[in-house]
Parts: sequence; structure tokens; C-alpha cells
Amino acid sequence: MKLLEFTSNGIYCSQADVYLDPWRGVKKALITHGHSDHARWGSKSYITQNDNVPILKHRLGDIRVTGKKYEEKFRINGVIFSFHPAGHVPGSSQIRVEYKGEVWVFTGDFKTQDDKISTPYEPIKCNTFITECTFGLPVYKWEEPKIVHEQINNWWAKNKSNGITSLLMGYSLGKIQRLLKNLDPEIGKIFTHGATEKMTEVLRSKIDFPKTTLITRDTSKKEIEGNLVLAPPAVLGSAWSKKLGISSTGYASGWMAIRGARRRRAVDRSFVLSDHADWDGLLSAINSTECENVITTHGYTDIFAKYLNE
Repeated sequence: MKLLEFTSNGIYCSQADVYLDPWRGVKKALITHGHSDHARWGSKSYITQNDNVPILKHRLGDIRVTGKKYEEKFRINGVIFSFHPAGHVPGSSQIRVEYKGEVWVFTGDFKTQDDKISTPYEPIKCNTFITECTFGLPVYKWEEPKIVHEQINNWWAKNKSNGITSLLMGYSLGKIQRLLKNLDPEIGKIFTHGATEKMTEVLRSKIDFPKTTLITRDTSKKEIEGNLVLAPPAVLGSAWSKKLGISSTGYASGWMAIRGARRRRAVDRSFVLSDHADWDGLLSAINSTECENVITTHGYTDIFAKYLNE
């Protein structure tokens, strides 16, 4: 019997009778991070890393959740579990599973670049490594984040000088906070959409962010003009975004590395900034584990596995 197996409910440890990032509600769930494709409502109890507890409560509501420190070992029916930094978003973890001397690691989502808001990725020695490969193609190789953030601030500053509002979009958990942390507040005011503001407020107690102003029904075009607005991608082309007046649109994502993806997004500027490991990051992470077996999930699984086998 394998220590971890893939089932219709998700990754399952039968010895402990627990699931890792289950796809539907189960009796007991261990959660790597707060994104909706990994943290789903409906389980009777949740265990996650301490910093992820308020994120889960914000996203899932009234749940029964227990927090653990990074590297804190806890046992369930003889199986030793621990959470380790994944570097993906604040509170994100890899899950280490040990039983009778055999060690498996499930990465959840991770990145090897330091984003200055998440606890940096930590390599873990193991026998079997279950890795995401969202960007598991050689074409995906990230620039230094400092370069991308300079591009964003220069874009905003240019728009500001022309009296143009800058609408910068990214995922509400992780990406928006990463962008906010690196924006230059000397350029102008930073406004936010409700979804991004609420998520940022959950994290403000642990991370020092520049001041933001929530856009409400009473916020005027004149007030926003020339400044920057942070919002989720769903607002593009919406009635909400049209109330901003003349604007230049920007989108931050790893997918922006591909020309076709940039064209489909139909934004004025694209910024290649990802919260996942790129090709080199995936390979370095695998090598650092010294594992004998690799299982690929989430992304270019077949292509990446074929490369590893060859």
C-alpha cells in the first residue's frame, strides 16, 4: 500500500485516514494554502499552517480549523505530518508525510523565488516528491522580480504624468499583495477593489503594506484619476472598471510569458510575474529533495513527467 494515493476525493493517506487538499468535503483535511483549487469548503475539520488559518476562515467561513507551526511534527495514527514553507503565497506550505521511515512530500503550489511576503521555499529530503508543474515547460523562465516591479512602477509613473488611471490586475490572494508590497507610493495613491482590499486586510497584521483606499460608490473619477487601482482579473471590461474613466490596463501573471495569452487578455501591458516555480525552479526543487520517485500534478503533468523519465 502506498503512503499516499490519488482518489476521487483527492490525495489520501489511508493509514491516517486524512486527505491532502481534497477536491470535496471529507472528514479531515490537511490544507497547503488558501487558493480555492486547494482549499474547499465542506470538510468536517481542517489542519493547516498557522498563517493560513485566518485566510481559510476568511474564504471558507465558519470552519473547524487547527493551526500548526512550520516544521512542527504531529502524529495521526502513527503517521508523522509537518508543514514546511512553499513560498507560493502567505501561509502556503508543503506537507511532509512520514511513516515507518518512508518520507513523501506534497508541494501543493510553490515557487523558489523569494517574493518578500511569503516564507521562502524550503527544500525537504524525501523518497517520493509530489510536485505541481503548472509552468512545466522550458519556455517558462522568470526574470528577477525586481526588474518586473520596476517595469510596473515605471508604467504607473508614465500614466500618472499623463493623467491616466492605471488598472493593475492579479489574483486576490498572493499576487495582489506581492504587487502592493513593491509599489512605490511616492508616485500616487493606491486604490483597491473590495475583493482585494478584504484579502489584504486579513494579511496586514503580519505584513507591512503601503496604504490603500477602498473604492466605494461614493468614489469619484476625479479622485481616482492618475492613480493606481488594484483589482482581480474579473473586473476587466466590467461596469465597475468603466467607472474609473480613462485607464491603462495591466495584468501580472506567469501566463503573460506567452504571446497568445497576452493577446487573449486584451490588456495594455502585461507583466510576467508568477507565484509558481518556473522550469528551472521545478528542476532545482526536485534535485534538492534527492528523491527516488516524482509524481507530477497540476499543469503540464505528462510533458514534464516525460522529460524527467528521459
